[in-house]
Amino acid sequence: MDQKIQELTVTLFGNSSAVHFGDENILLGQNKLATDNADFSLTVSKIRNVSGRSVNLINILDLQDSELYLDSVDQAIARLVNENEIHAFVFVLQLCQLTDTDKMGLEWLQRMFGESVLPFVMILFTYEKEEDCDTIIDDLKKNPVLEQLLTKCGDRYYTCSKSMNNQSEMKTLLEKIDHMVSENSQCCYTAELYNTASNLRERLQDSKNQRACSSQQPQDDVDAAASKQITETETVSKTSRFLKTLKSISYTVRDKIKGRNPSEENVELKVAVHPQQNYEEKEKLLGKQTDQLFTRLQLEKNQQQKLKTADVLQITAQSLSSQDSCREKELVKTFLQRLLLMDYRARNITVSERDQRQSGTTEKDEEDTWESFITTKSELDDGKGKDHIDPMDVQMAVFHCSDNFLKQLIVTKLSQCQYALPLLVQNPFTGKIEFPLWTFRQIRKSWKTCAISGETTSKTKPIYEAETPMVVFFRIGAISSSKSQLMNSLINEKHNTFFHRDCPGSCRDRLLMAGVVEISWYLPSGKGTDHFTDCVAFCNLRGDGETHKKQLEILTEMSSVNVVVVGDQDDKITSNEILQKLFKCPKPLICLFCEDNSKASGGKNLKYKIGLKDRNKSDVLTDLRKVIKECTSKSLSTFSLDKLGQKKEIRKDENDEECQNGKGAAMQIMMLLKGIEMSKIKELYLPCQGKQWHKWCEKKKELHRLQGPNIEMQKCKKQAEMKEIRKEQHQHGLSKLMELFIDTLKSLTENEKCYFLKWLGILLDNSTTDELSGFRQAYDLTWSKVLDLKGQADKSEEMKAAQTQLEEISQKLSAVSFGMEHILREMGQIYESLISVQVAKKDFTLPKIAAEVMLSGHPLELMDGDTGHVPLDWVSAVLDELINKLGDLRVFVLSVLGIQSSGKSTMLNAMFGLQFAVSAGRCTKGAFMQLVKVSEEMKTKMKFDYIVVVDTEGLRALEFTGMSTRQQDNGLATFVVGLGNMTLINIFGENPAEMQDILQIVVQAFMRMKKVRLNPSCMFVHQNVGEVTAGEKNMEGRKRLLDKLDNMTKLAAKEEDCNAKCFSDVIAFHVRSDVWYFTQLWEGSPPMAPPNPLYCENIQELKSNIISKISTNRGVTLSEFKENFSSLWNALLDENFVFSFRNTLEIAVYRKLEHEYSKWTWSLRSAMLAIENRLHNRVINESFLEIDKKDIIECMKKTKTDVETSIKKFFDEDWDKEILIQWQERFQRKISELCNELVEGTKRKLDEVIRLKIAREKIDCEKKAYESKLFKLSKDLAKEKNKETKEEALEKEFEDVWSKWVTELTPDTPTFGEINIWGDVTEILSESYELSFVCERETQGTYKRMDVLGDYSDSVILKNQEDPDQEDLQSTDEQGEEDDNKNACALEQVVKDEKQGLCEDSCGTNTFTADDGNSLSALIRSTATDIKAEIQKVPIAERGYSHIYIPEIIASVKEKVKTYESSTSKFILKKEFTVDLCLYVCKFAAEQFAERHKEFKEAYDVRLYLEKQRQQYLNIFKNYCNGATSTAVFGQLFVDTLEPSILQAAYDQTAIDLSEKMKRDVPAFNGNRSNLEKHILTSLAEEGSFENYIQYIQNPREHFNNFIKKKVNDYIFKDNCLVVLETIKGNIQSKGKCVMDAVNEATKEANNSNGDVNMWLHHLSQKLKDELQFKEKSCLEKKEITDLDFLQEVVIKGLTSIMPKLSTGFQDISDLKLEMFRKKPDEILIEHLCQCCWAQCPFCNAICTNTMEDHTGNHSVRFHRNFGTNGWSYIFKNQLGIDFCTTAISSNLLHFQKSGKVFSFKEYRSAGGEYAKWNISPDNSEMPYWKWFVCKFQEDLEKHYKKKFIGHGEIPSEWKDYTKEKAIESLREL
Repeated sequence: MDQKIQELTVTLFGNSSAVHFGDENILLGQNKLATDNADFSLTVSKIRNVSGRSVNLINILDLQDSELYLDSVDQAIARLVNENEIHAFVFVLQLCQLTDTDKMGLEWLQRMFGESVLPFVMILFTYEKEEDCDTIIDDLKKNPVLEQLLTKCGDRYYTCSKSMNNQSEMKTLLEKIDHMVSENSQCCYTAELYNTASNLRERLQDSKNQRACSSQQPQDDVDAAASKQITETETVSKTSRFLKTLKSISYTVRDKIKGRNPSEENVELKVAVHPQQNYEEKEKLLGKQTDQLFTRLQLEKNQQQKLKTADVLQITAQSLSSQDSCREKELVKTFLQRLLLMDYRARNITVSERDQRQSGTTEKDEEDTWESFITTKSELDDGKGKDHIDPMDVQMAVFHCSDNFLKQLIVTKLSQCQYALPLLVQNPFTGKIEFPLWTFRQIRKSWKTCAISGETTSKTKPIYEAETPMVVFFRIGAISSSKSQLMNSLINEKHNTFFHRDCPGSCRDRLLMAGVVEISWYLPSGKGTDHFTDCVAFCNLRGDGETHKKQLEILTEMSSVNVVVVGDQDDKITSNEILQKLFKCPKPLICLFCEDNSKASGGKNLKYKIGLKDRNKSDVLTDLRKVIKECTSKSLSTFSLDKLGQKKEIRKDENDEECQNGKGAAMQIMMLLKGIEMSKIKELYLPCQGKQWHKWCEKKKELHRLQGPNIEMQKCKKQAEMKEIRKEQHQHGLSKLMELFIDTLKSLTENEKCYFLKWLGILLDNSTTDELSGFRQAYDLTWSKVLDLKGQADKSEEMKAAQTQLEEISQKLSAVSFGMEHILREMGQIYESLISVQVAKKDFTLPKIAAEVMLSGHPLELMDGDTGHVPLDWVSAVLDELINKLGDLRVFVLSVLGIQSSGKSTMLNAMFGLQFAVSAGRCTKGAFMQLVKVSEEMKTKMKFDYIVVVDTEGLRALEFTGMSTRQQDNGLATFVVGLGNMTLINIFGENPAEMQDILQIVVQAFMRMKKVRLNPSCMFVHQNVGEVTAGEKNMEGRKRLLDKLDNMTKLAAKEEDCNAKCFSDVIAFHVRSDVWYFTQLWEGSPPMAPPNPLYCENIQELKSNIISKISTNRGVTLSEFKENFSSLWNALLDENFVFSFRNTLEIAVYRKLEHEYSKWTWSLRSAMLAIENRLHNRVINESFLEIDKKDIIECMKKTKTDVETSIKKFFDEDWDKEILIQWQERFQRKISELCNELVEGTKRKLDEVIRLKIAREKIDCEKKAYESKLFKLSKDLAKEKNKETKEEALEKEFEDVWSKWVTELTPDTPTFGEINIWGDVTEILSESYELSFVCERETQGTYKRMDVLGDYSDSVILKNQEDPDQEDLQSTDEQGEEDDNKNACALEQVVKDEKQGLCEDSCGTNTFTADDGNSLSALIRSTATDIKAEIQKVPIAERGYSHIYIPEIIASVKEKVKTYESSTSKFILKKEFTVDLCLYVCKFAAEQFAERHKEFKEAYDVRLYLEKQRQQYLNIFKNYCNGATSTAVFGQLFVDTLEPSILQAAYDQTAIDLSEKMKRDVPAFNGNRSNLEKHILTSLAEEGSFENYIQYIQNPREHFNNFIKKKVNDYIFKDNCLVVLETIKGNIQSKGKCVMDAVNEATKEANNSNGDVNMWLHHLSQKLKDELQFKEKSCLEKKEITDLDFLQEVVIKGLTSIMPKLSTGFQDISDLKLEMFRKKPDEILIEHLCQCCWAQCPFCNAICTNTMEDHTGNHSVRFHRNFGTNGWSYIFKNQLGIDFCTTAISSNLLHFQKSGKVFSFKEYRSAGGEYAKWNISPDNSEMPYWKWFVCKFQEDLEKHYKKKFIGHGEIPSEWKDYTKEKAIESLREL
């Protein structure tokens, strides 16, 4: 955003005719500059208020026309500039009227103010008419002069009216000026700039005058000569001249000045005379070519906005290209891409031929002759074509246009490519010599020196610290030999360390290399082939030493040996001052003469001369190396980069303020470490990751692998110990180091923070280098000794000692290692200890800091390599912060797996330009992740935003040889493979044993992924393989690898209990495309060998292939990655990964699917409800109607199609469609089945209605006959009455005759008396049992809760109690067994011990077991279910209740009890149980019978029916008495008949509408099954009723129904009364309108057909048949009804009067009658929500949460419960269990019994039955809810189950800390 200047100073120049002056002119007002006199002293700046801002305005319009008053103009301008700092010059021109004066206006401004004014200029076009404004683009295209003016002004222009009276235009103008000022970095045009331009102008004029006086040349010649004269001090390019005076101007402004093409300028500043005309012209040409170079490379914008590391590391289309040539505009990207790959061919890029053709000119047709052939010049020779760009110019252009971090990366990669590095560079923008010391900071070099004794010493140093001899090469004058080529041959014959003239792509005119000093180091390998015995630095000065004296002076001062290459030995050389000075200098000097053929000579004073001409190259090199060795051995001076950095005359990049601030902050931390032994630093400053962290990790692993009885008590103990460790960690607080580190990161700016982190990493690595190097050498020696001793039985003691020593060295290595990863790890431990002790959230800023550090390019440690443990809370918190910063973006996870030191990190670093260097001198330990961004262009081709690259420690790590196991490798492999969407399997070399080990581990990991339904992909990368180009060998190698993978699959299948026979059974794998062979990394022998370009080529090909393969993969979101990460780690902590893993992503997707499934099923159900209502009405209304199944299907067709479309769209388009596809067929089938079920169910219901209608046909006919008679009697009675009779008298008289009429009409009609169902129950039971006993059981009421009793021991008589002397060991064993639903658990040893004890005192022991109790509970439930089914078959609706039904039910119950008793030999059931069971089932039977008998009575009791019609006939009587016609009476009767039908239809529709609203608005109803259960559990906790809990545990379906009913009642009668009332009122109005519309249409149709009232009724009934129940009333007077319009009027009037009456009948919610609903809202919702799985866990009774009732696959539940909630107890003890199923199954020692057999909880599936149908995963979740429940209701549970929470079942004290709020909060995870 552009920053506003508080007070702008703006100068207006140009043509005053382009402006209308006046009061309305906002910018200028009335003031017009008077240019017709010489007095310009009145020209002053004036303050104007423009659009609310203060503008200091200087008006010099028309001043360019005042050449006659030049002195006055100069004085006025000088005064104005000295008094003001000008932000903008506005050149005012009128559109379409560009004059010659206007054209020269900008030239005048340049002449007066200098070229430096141009960045401050903007053109303002004014217009007379607004439409003229639209022509500006056309004017620009037509007018090249205008276009040229705009180009000079940087294309900055604006348009406004001549009047300048539009506030909006003025405001926009100021905004444009603000933007220009912002581009100029808030700088102004100052007096200093003006004075410089003025001085140059004066000198130019003086020069012209002098030449004019000294000769009589024509004026043109004088001007030409003057323009060529320039003094030696002014022989600088136009750009450099102004840069000296623009110190206050930002780079942007300078670039604008410099970036113009001088040839395009109309005015050039040319001064003085000088003989070096050619040199000046060359300088100008060089400046122009340099500008063109940056333009050709498309880097002109990056001179100010530097390239950043993030720009080049992202995945782009260019980064995937691997072509040998590219377009010129792609040179930079291609160079960087190859450099990041460590491909030294980055400097060999060629420009494609097409680009070269476009750069040149078209060849002219030449005569095809020998003469023309040999005389015709190429385009480049004749100057018509463009030279190609030199590779070194590309390198240096990129270098100059990069920020310091990218420069560092570039130089680091150049070093890895064994290229010379830029040591001193001349900045093309400032002309200053710079030393990029910062770029060397990350470079480390290793070499070996060999002493005279033969002892080899290894050295590893940061290169800037290396003190080495330095040999400087430079040349004097032009030379025939290549100096750089000679240096290459000197230090590395096989590699072009220094770019030279014969390198591919070399160009004769390099633009950016002149004066550059490059450096490279010779690194000996400690072998006899070394050219030099120690590290030597070689420097190369590019260009002529005489031209670059400053650089030469610096180099020769710092050097150990000077080597100069000279050409002809003429006088110039002998008298050369530089050479004479060096000869006198005591430092060794070696002169290489190109035109001399003599051998090495000299030696006196270490001055040597060697000839190069016509000499054997090998001889020259031998001489030169010999001389250099001698010189370096005698020279006392050494060189280091640090020493060079101390020279003040050189500008160091590290002098930047941000770099210094970052370094200063890092140095503060390093000062803390000063003087402290390295092995003690972590203990002192990073205490949280020491012993306590290691101890905590051990406890965590133990927590997941608990054994023995009372696991929960052990668990609490472990958790308490872990919490105590966390407290101890927390007590350490922030060490000084960590406090300083965190505070620094909080206080620094973004760039300073990056510098700080880089500096700290560099300084820490360097501080540990020496010690680590020593320990590493010692470790390698000891490891070699161990290998030698292996297999030598006689040296076993030596072997043990060596292994012990190896372990000690490994520990020391770990202690000394100290890098950035350890500091970040400490942050993680501080955070985890903070959240463990629940410190205030204000302290939790550490994850945010870590996320920022990660985004700055540092890896995030996922797994601690020292403990092999994942700090899960920390990593999750950092990922959360990452999501907060980036959004929940999609990522693709690419992981790598392989043995240690196999080049995994190197491969990833080369592939993505990453720096997985954790710390110096060590391999990767643990696992780290970094983000690689996908560019915007690639996001259109890929489905994710980042690639998460995960680097891991190697398998079979040497550090862990003494303690590591194959299981640890398997765990790591499983973790890495599970984490990645794709895993690169890195195999190094062709060692068969190593290959077999890693392949078996990998195959086993992928097999585990398949079993837990994760589907990662893999690629095998076979590194360090020779002859990778041989296709036959590749195919042979692939075949061998596939054979091994298949063999490993068979082996792994045995361990993992899988039936896979080949690798392709485990994972989708294509041996042709998924196996890659890499050549060796180095091209030769390190340390001087460069990376093998074929290796880099392999990397690029693999990268492109990976991106191609994964482009269609949608990856995962960051939150999904976090969840998967957590699930993987938690599962790995358990011993059985497959058994323990919870695929959280799949679970989340399945829950989403369930939610959608709920919507689909509701759409079908609600549609079917509406269809059922319509068809039900139709059945009631029409005679002889039969509803066919196809009719219902047709009605459902549209809804079903819509649902199927929605399903298809969901499965096809959802982000998770790859996961969803596994369930698509199943859910589509379920929806289809549901449709069929709904159709069948509706058909059954309608068939039942039809059956009942037919059954009641006779009685309905009788009712109609009685109605006709009553109508006639009422009419006849009315005829006898006088119209004046009062209404009260009429009513009394009608009442007197009504009863008589009914009695006379129905003498033979049967009467229906009251029934006493419960009396029948008591009577029937008393026939088998004493009446008093039955009444006693009724009074006790135990039968009411029979299904939820916790203990049934009082209901049985044990057979061994009848004969206590009979003691059977088998029997007593069985007495302790507990069954598949509620069983006992105990240690196997405990079981054995206590069985013996039980036998000794079994006589007095109650041996009724939980197994027996469960079987009785099952008997009760099955009996109730069967009786309910029988009740539905009883024909009460047609026949009414009969007392014979109760005996049938009681007999059925007794039969079931008898059958049960015959199946058990342990006990018999008491009569109390049988009677209670009979009462229990008869209770709900009586309720059903009573309700259905009431319906029967209403349908068949004629007297009751006629009594309900009394009011209607009273109305008929009164109407006739009042003189009403038959039409009016019939109409009113018709309305009275419709009134209850409308009300009933409104009720029926309201039931559907309310169900829809509640499904949407009630949180418990608007999700899946898990959501409903979460609200039920919350409600239970809030209510605090133990009885409700027991019902939920023992009879969950009943409790769910009750919960839904309660919620519905609360919604209707408490929470949303107004909504409910408005809904039913709305439906009443809707149904009433529907009837009115039908009446109007029926009348119209009947009249059109000349029909009678019967036709009218027919039409009406057809229209209303689906809307409501329409029963035609009997009326004998239909023939009297002839006026249908009048009938219509009566009916409409009646309907209009009853509608408000019906609506006002719902003033209060109590007016709503639930019994009026044909299908109540709670029944609708129960039917929808409870058609799911009701299977209960055989251990804890938790309910399967699957939404589908008959789902495929195993049952599962998110959270299980502890055994005590379900009455489980330990064998032979009345001790309730407290363990959870999910913890018990992780133990090998806990067992349960079923059917006399003992099973391990861990192998629970082997018990068969329900056990085999459940998937119970180990889970160490906190589960506060059920722990709180047990503590809250401990006494209730003990009383209910008649057992105690003691002994093994003692409740841990920690459980009592859980609150209700905590328990409810934990339900969020459901």
